[in-house]
Amino acid sequence: MSDRPTAARKAAPPRAWQRMLSGRRLDLLDPSPIDVEIEDIAHGLSRVARWNGQTTGAWGYSVAQHSVLVEFLITKLAPKATPEERMTALLHDAGEYVVGDMISPFKAALGYDYRELEDRLQSAIHIRFGLPPKTPERLKKLIKKADRASAYVEAISIAGFSVTEARQFWGRLPSPLESARLDATPEPPDEAKNAFLDRFQSLSTALGRE
Repeated sequence: MSDRPTAARKAAPPRAWQRMLSGRRLDLLDPSPIDVEIEDIAHGLSRVARWNGQTTGAWGYSVAQHSVLVEFLITKLAPKATPEERMTALLHDAGEYVVGDMISPFKAALGYDYRELEDRLQSAIHIRFGLPPKTPERLKKLIKKADRASAYVEAISIAGFSVTEARQFWGRLPSPLESARLDATPEPPDEAKNAFLDRFQSLSTALGRE
């Protein structure tokens, strides 16, 4: 009897879905908003380390903690930002609960196909929580500004960069942030998860989506 796989097995496509702790199965190639749950996002992001884990402290600096910081920075850079805009900032890296936090050089090496997958996933997340599938360009630039400021703080606080190096890669802190008390001390995963969920719930309440 032949040990060779059958033609049907050969033709079977590889599994492209991720099973979540909620029981949802999210298809990475065709993500559905129905399969997106905030608890899964918060749990995953609290266990995904930025900087490939190359940071000081007893814990990795999680994407959940970074996301909360970016949302906070938006309030400093744009005090009149709406709850919807702040929710978009909080969820700006939400897709990383599935694909992880790939450093920018690796994303560039992977090229367009990865970006397309990332965009589809982010759109599904936005739709699930009542946000525009595509972030408006003005808001995207604002979030990018906050994201770079967060990276600057993280770089000099926990990732071993000098101030000179950080300014070379991410620029100086915008003036509204110079006097802000910005803390990038890594939190335990459960604390980062709960802080992320707290911000999500507060913004949901402000949006009337309890």
